[in-house]
Amino acid sequence: MARGPQLASLALLSGMLSGCVGLSPDGGLSPVAGLTRAELGKDVVKVADDASAGEAQRRAAELLRRPLTPDSAVQVALLKNRGLQASFNELGVSEAAYVKATLPPSPRVSLSRIGGGLELEVERQVLVGLFDLLTLPARAAVAEQRFRAAQFRTAEAVLRLAAETRRQYYRTVAANQRVAFMQQALGTAAAASELATQLGETGALNKLEQAREHAFYQELGAQLARARIDQQVERERLIRQLGVWGPDIDFRLPSALPSLPPSVASARDIEKRALEKRVDLQALRHDLDATAGQYRLANATRFVSDIELVGRSTYDRSKTVVEGPDGPQLERDKATKRGLEVEFQIPIFDFGATGVRSAEQTYMAAANRLAERAVNARSEAREAYLRYRGHYDLARQYQGRVLPLQKTIQDQSLLQYSGMLVDVTTLITDARARILSNVDAINARRDFWIAATDLKAALVGGGVSGADAGGAAETASAAPAAGGH
Repeated sequence: MARGPQLASLALLSGMLSGCVGLSPDGGLSPVAGLTRAELGKDVVKVADDASAGEAQRRAAELLRRPLTPDSAVQVALLKNRGLQASFNELGVSEAAYVKATLPPSPRVSLSRIGGGLELEVERQVLVGLFDLLTLPARAAVAEQRFRAAQFRTAEAVLRLAAETRRQYYRTVAANQRVAFMQQALGTAAAASELATQLGETGALNKLEQAREHAFYQELGAQLARARIDQQVERERLIRQLGVWGPDIDFRLPSALPSLPPSVASARDIEKRALEKRVDLQALRHDLDATAGQYRLANATRFVSDIELVGRSTYDRSKTVVEGPDGPQLERDKATKRGLEVEFQIPIFDFGATGVRSAEQTYMAAANRLAERAVNARSEAREAYLRYRGHYDLARQYQGRVLPLQKTIQDQSLLQYSGMLVDVTTLITDARARILSNVDAINARRDFWIAATDLKAALVGGGVSGADAGGAAETASAAPAAGGH
């Protein structure tokens, strides 16, 4: 008679186990890898052993042997950045928690032995959380939503690293380009300073004009020293983004930023695209679904919060001394008792109201966070496009109008200076203005490419940067050189 409930319990347990999920070989990274290929056209690799580490290093070394492009820099970062690998490990932890949530509750076994004199009692108990078993499907669904949210957050970490690597790549190449231009300008100023010295020796140039020419040369030297500091700092920041060290830090970069594209991307449906594709919004949607499931679970269990089913088996053995025909004899009595016991907890003081209120407020908080992020995503997409289009127009203005006019001014100033029509002060002023315009043109092109990266990040995820602040600071730092005399 006792085997019927046991068989039913085994059947229930088998049904529960059949719905369990297993651990994946890559720790749940497959959807992240698919999204990365779709949005970036790049691969992500989880370094889990020596073989995968060696393969990642081989691929990165092959890319580092050639001058880095924005795309190859991103791929190196996805292969070598250890912070990203930590995000992959955290995703593996989330998957383990999800798989554990799909498993039936483990039974607890209790054994006790009481002996004394001629008596012995052995009690065995098997306790099963019946409440946990009955709510297993609901709890597994909640855990799955939380795991899906973790996958989208890992994808966001990949996109964020890719975006910031691109931004830092453009900053570093722009710093190299500024140094190269300042070195060229310094060479020209050095020749002019030497000529001023020679003209001064012949009496063709007075001491004031000589001093102005020499001061201009020294001032350019200071500007170049500042640019070299910025160049080294930007390169080190790029090294950290790439996650390289040792011989790998000797990578090469192009001498100039990429050319401007012939046209700009359209602003059509950018808000819609952001709402559909942003991975941070996807993560928050799964968080909301998980919280909704938790809220329903809290409502369903508000009056009974815990039920335990206890299978009990007791073995009693006793010995009794009785008088027999041949004297005292020892008689043994044995008995085995089996039974079931149900224990449950009733929240009599609040009838589950506090748990329900907590779940309700948690759900509303998740809903408000999702709504706030959606509103911000719309604004971020519009702002990113405004900066993208504005920086494109600005860079085109420098490239097509400002720099050609500055070159014309300098050429005409040289002609008039050679013809003794203007003095050296005018020539130096025009040269300073041309140098500043060229530096601003480099910064404008850099800011455009950073804005293009920000636009992509605003549509799919990855965060935006403060590119405008950096460009304004560099322009302001050079401005005193123009107004110093």
